[in-house]
Amino acid sequence: GSWCPAPLCRGRALPRPPPGPACAVGCPLRWASSFSQPGPTANDPSEGQVFLSQSCVKRLLEITEGSEFLRLQVEGGGCSGFQYKFSLDTVINPDDRQGVVVVGCGARVVVDVDSLAFVKGSMVDFSQELIRSSFQVVSNPQAEKGCSCGTSFSVKF
Repeated sequence: GSWCPAPLCRGRALPRPPPGPACAVGCPLRWASSFSQPGPTANDPSEGQVFLSQSCVKRLLEITEGSEFLRLQVEGGGCSGFQYKFSLDTVINPDDRQGVVVVGCGARVVVDVDSLAFVKGSMVDFSQELIRSSFQVVSNPQAEKGCSCGTSFSVKF
């Protein structure tokens, strides 16, 4: 679940992205502002992008089939004010058209336009630990501080 003990959540810094390439060699990431347009040109700013770690791509390729993709949403709640929500989806919503689609090695992550404002410039990682395995948002430049369990954060004002 997304519950985490409150004493562990206050004032913790967000984890840094893992070292190494964001994706496996030979698998460039491609961003699109909508599903109907090609990826960005070389002079597009990095703002409005979301990155995928190599472990995220690997795990998505293991669990997705056909037209499935990972959806990242930001909702109010959690112990720090906002929380990340991950789900597998196959349906493109109208607000996804102005959001972002990240494609790497055949793995896809979709972020709607409202959530993108809270996660642009972040990396999506897949973390495997003894007590749990989960997708996480790491190195979020929009977050002021985050919960130690990686599901909740507060935004910079």
